[in-house]
Amino acid sequence: MLLTGFDAFGGQAINPSGMAVQALHGRRIAGHRVVSAELPTTFADAPARLVALITTHRPALVIGVGQAGGRAALSLERVAINLIDARIADNARAQPVDEPVVRGGPAAYFSTLPLKAMLAGLQRDGLPAEVSQTAGTFVCNQVFYALMHALATRRGWGRLRGGFIHVPWLPEQGTPSMPLADIVRGLRAALNVALTYRGPDLALPAGAIH
Repeated sequence: MLLTGFDAFGGQAINPSGMAVQALHGRRIAGHRVVSAELPTTFADAPARLVALITTHRPALVIGVGQAGGRAALSLERVAINLIDARIADNARAQPVDEPVVRGGPAAYFSTLPLKAMLAGLQRDGLPAEVSQTAGTFVCNQVFYALMHALATRRGWGRLRGGFIHVPWLPEQGTPSMPLADIVRGLRAALNVALTYRGPDLALPAGAIH
């Protein structure tokens, strides 16, 4: 399975998403080897880098991970929207406003992960978790949308499942926060459910929203 995080951005020296996914690189979860990679926090480069990784590794599952300062829980993202509206500049100093991720693409895509089952698994493990209804409008949402659009439109990729998880700051970045060990433990638990769950899920149906 492919797990991606981001490099540091917005004046921060670290990004827990990149650190957490790297901690899982090479691990085996539910019989699958984790391949972790760091994406650049740039609108121009992140989606293409993600597509290249999927093309190279042909994973069974793809999950993007990003930092969401101000959140206190692991946020399982339900929907990616076809909108870029950058409150701050990315690492290449680009700050697009009111632009589509994919011109002419659907308004949004639902995650194809079993979100409610993943939520229950995280809560059983005592980890703060939630299903989030917004992935924002920065590079995280752009990558989430680009991922789901690629899975929906590229030949041979329709059976791949994908989604996105936001993680809180680390304690040294501010509050609210979560220790890195808990973020890593939570991602591992979420991935295990995503790879093994076969029952009905209570999340909304997957697919495009027109």
